Amino acid sequence: MRWALLIEYAGQDFHGWQTQSAERTVQAVLESAVSALAAHPVRLHCAGRTDTGVHALAQVVHFDTVAERPASAWVRGVNARLPEDVAVRAAWPVSQAFHARYRATSRHYRYVLYNAPVRPAVLTGRVGWEMRPLALEPMREAAALLLGTHDFSAFRAAQCQARSPVKTLHRLEITRRGPFLHFDAHADAFLHHMVRNLVGALVYVGKGRFPPEWVGEVLERRERALAAPTFAAAGLYFCGVEYPPGLGVPERIVRRPEFGLYEEVDVSY
Repeated sequence: MRWALLIEYAGQDFHGWQTQSAERTVQAVLESAVSALAAHPVRLHCAGRTDTGVHALAQVVHFDTVAERPASAWVRGVNARLPEDVAVRAAWPVSQAFHARYRATSRHYRYVLYNAPVRPAVLTGRVGWEMRPLALEPMREAAALLLGTHDFSAFRAAQCQARSPVKTLHRLEITRRGPFLHFDAHADAFLHHMVRNLVGALVYVGKGRFPPEWVGEVLERRERALAAPTFAAAGLYFCGVEYPPGLGVPERIVRRPEFGLYEEVDVSY
């Protein structure tokens, strides 16, 4: 039987999602817990492989097992074997046609930036920080230039393994809530470091270092060296994923971080 799990984790003490021989990773911790409950080795596949320090509120994974367990066991039983910074929030039996990564049609990220003269302490590891005041409207103008289907080579990491740099960015919205800026990105898929590189470019515009049209010029020239440095991982959250109907999971799973509270959006499980 194939199962899908909805996972949440705080990423600051993990070296990303993917298993590494000498590092603590989300995949390794989860596979250990799921395998213990299944009583056989289990391999997990995720919707989006997050980097070191990146968080997830609505990561989706799947695995195959011969073990017969109810959905409640895959939630409570696995959680009993997990550390405090990872939790299973829901479990579904899914079609054999389901694949957490390859059947996903789009993904959602939010970058949370604390914009204040003094760095945060309580939110260390949970938000990015920029001490200089950021102008919202120029950043929004720049973000609009990135929407649509483009070659995002200027915003991909050198070690990116994606077959194509062409992605479709459906949404890139910036909102301010007190000292926090939220950068919400929705695309069919993202390149390695793409969201953090987009945020870095938009912050350059917000600081007045470049005009909004500079972002469009960087996009068109497709050269990573022309763009801004990669922004810190701390403020990035994998917030959701979408799938075609008929696979056994909710078609849209999105959860957005609000500090002190969690606002849940369109989660039908």
